[in-house]
Amino acid sequence: MNINLIGAPTFYGADKKGPDLAPNKLRQLGLIGVLNKSNKVYDLGNVYVPSVPTENKFLDHSNVKYYNPLMSLNASIAHLVSLSLKNNYFPLIIGGDHSVALGSIAGISSVYKNFGVVWFDAHTDINTYKTSLSGNFHGMPLAYAMGLGDNEIQNIYSHGSHIPCENVFIIGARDIDPGEKGFIKEKDLKVYSPQYIRKHTIKGIFNEIMKDVKNLAIEALHISFDLDFLDERLVPGTGTPVGNGFSLEDAKEFLSLFSSTNLVKSMDFVEYNVILDKEDITGNLSIDLLNHIFNKST
Repeated sequence: MNINLIGAPTFYGADKKGPDLAPNKLRQLGLIGVLNKSNKVYDLGNVYVPSVPTENKFLDHSNVKYYNPLMSLNASIAHLVSLSLKNNYFPLIIGGDHSVALGSIAGISSVYKNFGVVWFDAHTDINTYKTSLSGNFHGMPLAYAMGLGDNEIQNIYSHGSHIPCENVFIIGARDIDPGEKGFIKEKDLKVYSPQYIRKHTIKGIFNEIMKDVKNLAIEALHISFDLDFLDERLVPGTGTPVGNGFSLEDAKEFLSLFSSTNLVKSMDFVEYNVILDKEDITGNLSIDLLNHIFNKST
């Protein structure tokens, strides 16, 4: 596989320093060498993120922090993802916080007209500026990617369009805001809680999703993996950890199953907070997980 590695070094969506350091930290921990075991990796470096003083975080939007820089960053990510896919390269976007997924999905939508998103996260990230309690955009990208927010954010990349709600699969969510619960009910979103997953097994959830993928004639899948999908005890280096999460083995099983379909064409890996990490526990876990995903035969 040819992989385009795209660093997205921002903390603006989380409003908490640390995720911006993750792309370079993972490189230092050996990410390139790990990915190169069974693949050819082209490191495209880090996408430019303008510097904004913290006192100006609401300068561009009264309800969304760092609005203009995040839209600019996501437009750049979308373009790199689009170019990668058009040239049959696998874009691996290393965050940064989860706000960067808006750009990933916009880029994919410019290439695949009927694709799906598998969202591994303790949160659903479907707030909008009207429902968000914090104004942090890392809790909003999936809503705007599905067209639930204002069109200006939704259309950050002129060649793309929003993803249909029925093509989104949210796995592991267990900390959901009131406004998000409203969207889940209104749009009948597919959200798989830890309780539901444990009752029906990981393989059972995978089969359930793949049945929908087949029925919807989905031609490509994008994986968006937030480290807080894992249980809080395993990931000290993430900004919004939540209990009742999943083991590393659970994550590997899920990701191996989706990888085996050959439908996965792109991936986000986000919310590694270097500052919060302890003795590189979360960093080394991240390397282990990415090694498993991209070197299944080694």
